[in-house]
Amino acid sequence: MLPPANRLTRSQDFGLVVRRGRRAGRPRLVVHALLPSPALPQGAEGGRAPSAQPTLDPSKVGFVVSKAVGNSVVRHRVSRRLRHVVRDRLAALPAGTSLVVRALAPAAAASSAELGEDLDAALRRLLR
Repeated sequence: MLPPANRLTRSQDFGLVVRRGRRAGRPRLVVHALLPSPALPQGAEGGRAPSAQPTLDPSKVGFVVSKAVGNSVVRHRVSRRLRHVVRDRLAALPAGTSLVVRALAPAAAASSAELGEDLDAALRRLLR
């Protein structure tokens, strides 16, 4: 299970990560990542709201598994596999990173190892 402190739950946070974050597509999933911005000097926000980031220190992850993936049994199986795969990689993410992992239809037939390979490739691309 993913610890509650590492869950992305608010719809606004999902939208922010998808809109402002970087995206890496793979055959079975698409990963959106919003990396923490470097600390700005006080008063240097440039007129923006001071809390533009959805999270502070812990890295947070959210999952999108639509009906295109399959029926509810298949979607929940894919969600559980993705949670397990991401949990093992949380420590490698920079603190304050927000991820949205969107499963594509081929994820339904993929094993956990294949999902892990796709996630690793996407994270390598996003974190370089």
